[in-house]
Amino acid sequence: MSPQELIEMFTLVFNLVGLVICLAGLTLAQRMRHRWPGYALAVVGFLVAALPLFFKMLATAP
Repeated sequence: MSPQELIEMFTLVFNLVGLVICLAGLTLAQRMRHRWPGYALAVVGFLVAALPLFFKMLATAP
């Protein structure tokens, strides 16, 4: 199996895990005095959720 097929299989998993990380980061940012760690965690969650899309864009680039 190629890496692209594996990422397509696990797209839903990446999206759900990224969503949970993003929500945890935003909740953390809301509750803490310093908000930047929560926002950084939210950005990491977004990148995890968008990883399959980024991979498809890079794999199909000429």
